[in-house]
Amino acid sequence: MRSLPRPVKALLWVRVLNQLGAYALAFLAVLAGPDRAAVTLAVFGVAALISRWAGGLLLDRLSPRTLIASGLTATGAALLVLAVARTPAQVVVAVALVGLAFEVYEPASQELLARLTEGDRRQDAYALLGTSLVAAGAGGGLLAAMLLPLGVRWLMVVDGATCVVAAVVALAFLGREAAQVTAEGRAPGRWRPPVLLLRLTVAGTAFAYGYLAVLMFMPFVLLQRGAPAWLPGVTLTGSALLVPLVARLARKPVTALPHTVVLAGGTALLGVLVLAMVLGRGVGLTVASYLAWVAVNGVLLGRWQAMIADIAPAADRPRWFAFHGSSWGIAQPAVPAVAALAAGVAGGTGAAAFATAAVAFLTVPLLLVTVPRAVSSE
Repeated sequence: MRSLPRPVKALLWVRVLNQLGAYALAFLAVLAGPDRAAVTLAVFGVAALISRWAGGLLLDRLSPRTLIASGLTATGAALLVLAVARTPAQVVVAVALVGLAFEVYEPASQELLARLTEGDRRQDAYALLGTSLVAAGAGGGLLAAMLLPLGVRWLMVVDGATCVVAAVVALAFLGREAAQVTAEGRAPGRWRPPVLLLRLTVAGTAFAYGYLAVLMFMPFVLLQRGAPAWLPGVTLTGSALLVPLVARLARKPVTALPHTVVLAGGTALLGVLVLAMVLGRGVGLTVASYLAWVAVNGVLLGRWQAMIADIAPAADRPRWFAFHGSSWGIAQPAVPAVAALAAGVAGGTGAAAFATAAVAFLTVPLLLVTVPRAVSSE
């Protein structure tokens, strides 16, 4: 952390402050109610995907600092609108506004880290961002537990406040490097994603599907297998503490390896561990396999972003980040849909989620094998 440039440290604090309140989004379905939860979440997912693309395109005209601050401010304002929404129509409109602002700052954040770092330091910066967000998410969960008795709307209010505070920090502490527009050097004409980016995005979507499937269904599977009610929470808290430790211990051994080698080997191991969760029905084996899975994920933190930052043309990096990052927006609604469709064959929704996650993870190395050697050596 001490060796990173000052604007990088400021950006990390901005994202941590924002992440402390990001727990509120997990309660959108609660706020919408059981009859409108599916529609509300679908609206949010589509709007968030649009906002990520908008964030990449707006970097042609606006600086990363401007986009980060304005995106956070708009998200905070939309969350406050959501907090006071009462009718079903008002809630859906407010959720759409939250989604349209929610991902605007993401390509700008990734572009700023790419601009300010290079080589091993770049990988360190992206990995540190990932571990910081995991730790902040754990703190946010505790904050949510304290606020929830006051009502779901108070979660939205506090989340909105953290967004505004993070925006103020961004304006105050992000340096002049964050005030430069990134469109210079881009070839004229309509931009189209190259074949390599399409291939990497398919691989990223498979990874995101597997990751989200395990994360969404782990508590459900543990309880289904007879775990006591307190165990899922303890397991998730333990995993949040494990990630930073593993990321730090694994930093030197994997630093010199190409991104594609680490990602291919890591996702193959993730697939094997998820298969162990599918086949091993005992609670102890499930928890042990999950913690091992978390540890491997800790090694992979920041690798996807660092790979894109290394191989994308500098002028096109924001669009590469936006396009590749959309894999998470595609995977999120796909997980419950695919799990529901496969439930009859796999023997239940939880088993289906884990089985399809294993397949998704094991597909990633096959997709990365075709990445050209020149790219793999970045």
